[in-house]
Amino acid sequence: MILAIILLIVGLAILILGADTLVKGASSISKKAGIPPIVIGLTIVAFGTSAPELIVNILSALRGSTDVAIGNIIGSNIANILLIGGVAALIVDLKVQKSTTWKEIPFALLAVVMVLIMGADKFLDGGNKNLLTRTDGLALIGFFIIFLYYTTQIAIGGKDSTEKKEDDNIKTYSYLISILMTIGGLVGLFLGGNLLVENAIKIAKEAGLSEMFIGLTIVAIGTSLPELATSIIAARKVQDDIAMGNIVGSNIFNVFWILGLTSTLKPIPISNSALIDIIICSLVTSTLFLFMFIGKKHKLQRWQGGVFVLSYIVYTIYLINRG
Repeated sequence: MILAIILLIVGLAILILGADTLVKGASSISKKAGIPPIVIGLTIVAFGTSAPELIVNILSALRGSTDVAIGNIIGSNIANILLIGGVAALIVDLKVQKSTTWKEIPFALLAVVMVLIMGADKFLDGGNKNLLTRTDGLALIGFFIIFLYYTTQIAIGGKDSTEKKEDDNIKTYSYLISILMTIGGLVGLFLGGNLLVENAIKIAKEAGLSEMFIGLTIVAIGTSLPELATSIIAARKVQDDIAMGNIVGSNIFNVFWILGLTSTLKPIPISNSALIDIIICSLVTSTLFLFMFIGKKHKLQRWQGGVFVLSYIVYTIYLINRG
């Protein structure tokens, strides 16, 4: 138990260092190549910070621990918005581009709604059980390809004239150093996240917790720590596009890519309690969208961040009482 706790702390340290290195390298590439920072956040950073979820889900699917797999994705998406978005907004009001408000956030909402529709077989089709099938997984991957095409078009088209970014505070390095920093950051996130989650699961199992609870809480928070570290560091550096793009992009990646790949490898049963969590995730994502029009438009303000953090605490208490 003591060794597991020590390794968990070491994993957290590697995560934070990897996140800082990734943000610096990705931001440098963005500025030097003339690529909008939001594109970097939605792709490179999101891929890197979603690496722990990918590894955990693939291993969970292969081992037959499907409760951990679905709990990990839904729990991570809820944590990304309520915990990570909330904490980042408490540091500084996060400016959100109009394209993010009208395109990326609705796309993230579409992702979780699709999971709800695909996973509610008993209620919608009168089936014997709720199940994310291989066909569902392939459909999710199809949406992921569309998303990648969309972000590629953003990169090709460059910045929208209505969305100028004040990025003079981004420090640039040579392309070689920037690429090495980005790759090094991704590796750090991958290794640190894997080390942290692996030992968190060991500690949780020794405490006699269920797989679903582990997936929604310990694993979800553990695999979301890269997003937390990356978004907090980006917020402190006033790189709003990286911070918000990382959160929204990771949620899209989690569902369309990771959950799609996982259910393609092995169909995932969806329990009634999991459906409730998916509905909660849909409501949370919808709230993020609505917050863009409450108070200061296209901004996630400090008070809204406080509401998110408080909501996450309430959700965690609910999970503990549910068992």
